[in-house]
Amino acid sequence: MKLLAIEVGQFGDYYNSRYQQVEQYGVELYVLSGVADQDHWHAGQFFISHSMDISDLTQLATQLHQEHHFDGVFTFAENSVIATAIIANALQLPSIAVEAAVKSRNKIAMREAHRDGLAPHPAFHLTPTLHDALQASFELGYPVILKPTLGSASQFVYKINSPAELEEIFPKALAGINEMSQFKNEGITEFLGPNSLLVESYLDGREYLIEAYSWDGVTVLGSIVDRVTLEGNSFDDDVHHAPTDLSGQDLQRVHAAVHAGAVAQGLTRSVMHAEIRFHQGLPYIVEIAARPGGGGLDFMARISANYCPIKAVIDVAIGNKPAYAHYAPTGKHTFALCLISAPGKIESIAVPNEIRGDPDTFMLKIISPIGSVIKRPPLGNDIIGFLGVMGDSRQESEDKAMAYSQRVNVTTR
Repeated sequence: MKLLAIEVGQFGDYYNSRYQQVEQYGVELYVLSGVADQDHWHAGQFFISHSMDISDLTQLATQLHQEHHFDGVFTFAENSVIATAIIANALQLPSIAVEAAVKSRNKIAMREAHRDGLAPHPAFHLTPTLHDALQASFELGYPVILKPTLGSASQFVYKINSPAELEEIFPKALAGINEMSQFKNEGITEFLGPNSLLVESYLDGREYLIEAYSWDGVTVLGSIVDRVTLEGNSFDDDVHHAPTDLSGQDLQRVHAAVHAGAVAQGLTRSVMHAEIRFHQGLPYIVEIAARPGGGGLDFMARISANYCPIKAVIDVAIGNKPAYAHYAPTGKHTFALCLISAPGKIESIAVPNEIRGDPDTFMLKIISPIGSVIKRPPLGNDIIGFLGVMGDSRQESEDKAMAYSQRVNVTTR
């Protein structure tokens, strides 16, 4: 089996570990990038168009398909969802529609789809100017959420509590969204939609991260992870636990919300990463992406629910329905968090061997190497990496993960 992965703009070697997981399923994996380092993937299986223009990417993909005869096309990258749909459709391989990809990438298109499809969502306004944002916030009532239309990984997403906060943060966020790594590595296409800011009504309840897939009108939830962050005014300090503690009734409500969102976005055959947040006892859609979730959510899904988002990606890419039928916790607990440091240029990162060697450490991923510049709110949302620990109870896994995170020593200047 041959698959082509699309990564329009290289994000270091962030996705390489996932590409290796794809290979473990017996896949011969090729990677196509618009711009990247030459050593990004295996020699002879990595190609660069030296352009992020979708026409150049599609032209090279077509030439490669004629030579290698791919069985499917996929992406792990949020900034490549639209480009992947365009390329897969051009190669006449299984894919979501380009319109569905846009509704799953640009948040204003997503919100409008939810509104039109009667899927549960927060109230929203597109706010390209501070005046628009102040007016929308007054109408919705503080606190509100400020977020980019083309964001990812909680970059420049803020809870705003007052007009004074909005006046301070809005111009910094507006300037920052044009420098986001995800946006700068986005495929250049007329379908992208506006790169701007949204103001949304605040949802006051707990948040849940879901790995799922849709297939011909049926939505299957594979994994459900509880966000247990002590929330501040930014949303990048992710702390997660699985399996979920949702009640059976709330699970049904979450399933209905994800299904409604998938239908509204036109995701007929697609993997999905859904984020759901409760408000006054009912679930609302934060987002539904047409890709698997990042960080360590694939590890958490396999350990806590015996669901592999990587295998689901492979199946959907070649036009096969994934074998998973319903959410089924295994009884094994996982606890994961982001590693966050003070702002500045990283001078050193020290991880004790005890953490690296612990068999309960299922994930330890450093994504910001020495020399990287870390920006923290309101100037940015950079993190050091991810840490995940498993155990026989939530308390056991939580205690160890929190203790280990304190022992990862990062110095910045």
